[in-house]
Amino acid sequence: MRILVIGSGLAGINTALLASEFAAVTLLSKADLSETNTRRAQGGIAAAISSLDDPDTHAADTIRAGAGLCDPQAVHALTADGVAAIERLLRLGVEFDRAESGELSLAMEGAHSTPRVLHAGGDETGLHIQSALLNRLAEADVDVRSGVTVTELVMDAGRCVGAITDARETILADATVLATGGAGALYRVTTNPLTASGDGVALALRAGALLRDMEFVQFHPTSLAVGGSAFLISEALRGEGARLLDATGERLMAQVHPDAELAPRSVVANAISASMQRDATDHVWLDISHRGAEFLQARFPGVHRGALERGWDITAGPIPVAPAAHYHMGGVYTDIDGRTTVPGLFAAGECASSGAHGANRVASNSLLEAAVFSARVAAAIQTGPAAAPTPAGQIDRMPLSPHASAPSWDDLHETMSEFAGITRTADGLRSALERFDRWTDTDTEDPSLPLATLTARLIAEAALQRRESRGAHLRLDFPDERPSWRRHSLHQLVIE
Repeated sequence: MRILVIGSGLAGINTALLASEFAAVTLLSKADLSETNTRRAQGGIAAAISSLDDPDTHAADTIRAGAGLCDPQAVHALTADGVAAIERLLRLGVEFDRAESGELSLAMEGAHSTPRVLHAGGDETGLHIQSALLNRLAEADVDVRSGVTVTELVMDAGRCVGAITDARETILADATVLATGGAGALYRVTTNPLTASGDGVALALRAGALLRDMEFVQFHPTSLAVGGSAFLISEALRGEGARLLDATGERLMAQVHPDAELAPRSVVANAISASMQRDATDHVWLDISHRGAEFLQARFPGVHRGALERGWDITAGPIPVAPAAHYHMGGVYTDIDGRTTVPGLFAAGECASSGAHGANRVASNSLLEAAVFSARVAAAIQTGPAAAPTPAGQIDRMPLSPHASAPSWDDLHETMSEFAGITRTADGLRSALERFDRWTDTDTEDPSLPLATLTARLIAEAALQRRESRGAHLRLDFPDERPSWRRHSLHQLVIE
């Protein structure tokens, strides 16, 4: 059996390692193997490993934050498999932080009802996970190729049988796994690497796969707001007592939500956005200096170092923060074993819409999703290339050109940031779609730009269709949740 894995984060490498035990595996990475969202994850990975916790409680927290759109079956698969996922990461060599007693150290983060977030190196969890995975990958019997962009999936009689690369090489496979990560790089300011441009979603759409909930883009509430760039300030700081302050120095979240700074991410991000608009500023303030320099330097070495490099000291006083594009809850529709609606094509991690996050992902569930569902994909591949059944609901079949491209990345960033960002309106989204309509098939030296353009177009289209505010989707012209919209959006491409 031949298996092709596209992506080198936790979802991709874990799939490749497990699949290499029973198949010949090729793993492709668009950039360097370490240039992933996994590596950038600071806070940690959530799992119900404590004797005071259990998967049902973890599931309840996840569903409560998901704004009515979580798939309960997917959520329970995520939380029930969590302990096994952590045990596997430990076997792979991830050294999670431990308390003086030797027990794994657990932190508190937003929307969790109990401490359940494991971390490594303080706030460098992703770096430790990525390093351990790369060490195991170097030892495994996997054909690893970096600097390779997939431009098209190969189809045969409705079944995915591999992929074509930017070098015009065709790689055939009995099963193809998309693990291409997120789409934050569609926006001007993002916590993601520039490689996270939604390639896998567009590849799947072109191949006929169903997409789900494309409108739900999570903006992390707190990135360091300096010079237009985004340096992630982990939610774990708020878990350790950091306070958000408005332009006047007043505490921002105390009157907004009972959990204050530990409210779900969409609530915090929206409150920050509203405060910035009200006070005509480009940031609010985050203050954790009251915890003391010694504690902060030990608990948050990465944030402390990164902020200092950008001119701010978290031990000395408040730092300026603002929301930044961070995580895409939507993506390629899959069942709980990672099967898409195209036989032979699987997806795992952020590019997949497993249903585990609903309309608003809970902090530190993303690494867990990547670990859990990549393992389920590897197991499902052995049972054959069957497709996931089409879910119930209206499917919008869109007659779009799958090869149209924005003239440049700047044009794409400007359009998405201005019209399909943290706050949206019908007029703005229509303006975005008018721009997309003007962009035609374009020869470009960057093979990712047409893919990114297609993914961006679907986000804007889905955002226009959902006439309510729910989770991470905030419509200023429809500010409330509407019961009639407590449903998924489903899209499929009709090639003109």
